[in-house]
Amino acid sequence: MTGRASLRELPPGDSGIVSARPGPDLTAAGYVETEYVASGAAVSYAADELPADGHWSLREDAHADYVTRVVVRRPDEAAASGTLVVEWLNVSSGMDAAPGWTFFAEEVVRRGHAYAAVSAQHAGVEGGLSSVSVGDLGSPGLKGGNAERYGELSHPGDAFAYDLFTQAARAVADDLGATCVLATGESQSAFALTSYANGMQPLAGLFDGLLIHSRGGAALPLGRSGAGLPMAEVITGTPTRLRTDLEVPVLVVQTETDLFGHLAYLPARQPEHNRLRTWEVAGTAHADKFVIGDFEEFLGCAEPVNRGQQVFVVRAALHHLERWARGGSAAPTAPPLEVVGDGYALDEVGNARGGVRTPAVDAPVEVLSGLGVPGASNICRLFGSTAMLPTARLAELWPDADAYLAAYRAAAEAAVSAGFVLPEDHDELLADSRESLLAQA
Repeated sequence: MTGRASLRELPPGDSGIVSARPGPDLTAAGYVETEYVASGAAVSYAADELPADGHWSLREDAHADYVTRVVVRRPDEAAASGTLVVEWLNVSSGMDAAPGWTFFAEEVVRRGHAYAAVSAQHAGVEGGLSSVSVGDLGSPGLKGGNAERYGELSHPGDAFAYDLFTQAARAVADDLGATCVLATGESQSAFALTSYANGMQPLAGLFDGLLIHSRGGAALPLGRSGAGLPMAEVITGTPTRLRTDLEVPVLVVQTETDLFGHLAYLPARQPEHNRLRTWEVAGTAHADKFVIGDFEEFLGCAEPVNRGQQVFVVRAALHHLERWARGGSAAPTAPPLEVVGDGYALDEVGNARGGVRTPAVDAPVEVLSGLGVPGASNICRLFGSTAMLPTARLAELWPDADAYLAAYRAAAEAAVSAGFVLPEDHDELLADSRESLLAQA
C-alpha cells in the first residue's frame, strides 16, 4: 500500500480552480471549503507492457517528494453522508479546472457528500500549455499565478501523479472518516482514471467506485519525471479497454464528441459486465452550454455550442455509482449510440439514435450534435453545436406549444423512469424545455 499525504490548512483565499459557473451556495447549504497543502513522498510506476485489454501489471519505479494542494468542501458533520467524491482536476487549459464539480455539485450538496479536488498533475501546479486553445497559450500554474500563496508547491512530474492522487485522497478520507470514497475525472482526467483503474486501483484498493466521464480511446501514459504529458501525444495512444476484474464498480459517461475524431473512444468500446456500465448520451458534447455559461461568446465558435442535457445524466450517474459502491443495486444499463461508418445513425430531424435519451432529443426543436462544424477550432470541436430546426419542420412536429410540452413532459418522465435523470431533477428538467424557441420560429 502506498503512503498518505500530510495535510496543512491554508488561510482562506481564492483556490484558483477555474469554473464558468459558480455552483451551489455552499454557505447556505451548510458547507465549509478548506484548502490544504498536501505533501509526501510518491512513487512512479513502470510496466513491461500496457496491454490493450487493460489488465496492467505495474511495479514501483522511482520515488520523489511532492507538495501539492487539495480543496475540500464538506458539510456539517450532522448532515454528512459519509461519502467522499474525489476529483482529479483537469489541466487541459494549462490550469486546474473542475468540470466534474460543475456538472454534479447539486447532487453532492443535496446528499451531504464531501468533495475533494486534487491538483494531481504537473501543469496545474507548475504551469503548462493549453491543449484546447488556439496557439501556444498556457498558464503559469498555481505557483506562477500566486507565488505568495503557492510558492512552496513542488510537483515532481506526471509519473508521480497516480500515487500523489491516491495519497491525497486517502488523507482526506481518513480526516473525514469517509465510509465510501469515489474517484472521478472528466476529459484528460478521464484518460488518467482509465490508467488508474487498470493499474493503480488493484494496487491501492482505495476507491469504492470510479466515475469516468468523457474519456478517449487511449489511456494516459505512466508519465515522466519533471514534466507533464502533452495531450497531442496522449490521444494517439493505443485504444485501451478497462480491465474486467476490478472489485469495485465503474460507470463511464460518454458524449457524442468522445467516440469519433481526435478522442476516438469507439475502438475502446467494450461490453458491460457486473462491474461496468457505459452511458453514451445522445445529443451531448464533450463540453457544452451548461459548462461555459455566459462565457460562450469568448470561445469564438461559428455556431452556438451544444445545448444538450448532459448535466442531468451526470448527476444521475454519480447517484447510481454511490448507491452501487455501497452495495446497493447496480446502475441501469443503457444501449449504445447507433453508429454507421464514421458517424452516427440519425433520426428524422438529425439527432443521434440510441444511447441515453433526454427530452431535448426525444422532443426536439433543435439538432444537438457533439461533432463540431467543419473547420472548427480545437475548443469549438469539443463544444459541439446546436442548430434550430427550420420553421416548417417545427410546424410539422409541433402544431402548438401544448403538443410540444406534452411530448417534452412524456420524455422527461421516461428519462426519470429509466434512471438516467433523478426525480429530484424532474422540475429543473421541465424548466429546461425549449418552448420559448417555438415562439421565435
